[in-house]
Amino acid sequence: MNILTRRSLLGAGLVIALTGCASPDVKDYAKEVPRLDLRSFFSGPLSAKGIFTDRSGRVVKRFTVTMDASWEGDVGILDERFQYSDGSTQRRVWRLRTLGQGRYSGTADDVVGEATGESAGNALRWNYTLALPVDDRIWNVALDDWMFLVDERTILNRSAMSKFGLHLGDVTLVITKD
Repeated sequence: MNILTRRSLLGAGLVIALTGCASPDVKDYAKEVPRLDLRSFFSGPLSAKGIFTDRSGRVVKRFTVTMDASWEGDVGILDERFQYSDGSTQRRVWRLRTLGQGRYSGTADDVVGEATGESAGNALRWNYTLALPVDDRIWNVALDDWMFLVDERTILNRSAMSKFGLHLGDVTLVITKD
């Protein structure tokens, strides 16, 4: 086989591999109901229960979250308090902003830069980098965070966590309006 044929086969294989890695687009859910209104759902007290699984699917940590959310115009605050199964705790305060046309941005002390989000139908997709403490170091990990409104009181949330494109694990939780 000559070098040109090998390159052509390699290129075709790369295209097939990358196509297999394509993820859904939030617009795929545009017709789904009930429609997720971020300001309406994330308003007042909320609670969540979740797990973190490693890349093999093994549950590594369980946790609960109490949340309080409020909005003033296009700016929202989501105060999250985590209680982990190992007894540790964590607090994250999101500062959210509505950008219009289903787009959002957000910041928090342990988020590197700015989170970006887009919603359509019953879905919201967030992308952000989290400064995650691991042992005595901080790892900046990418999160591809999907939320789906199931009913007026329940969101299912799944976040895929990666570093350098390598899948590290997933966070799965159920968020409930209290």
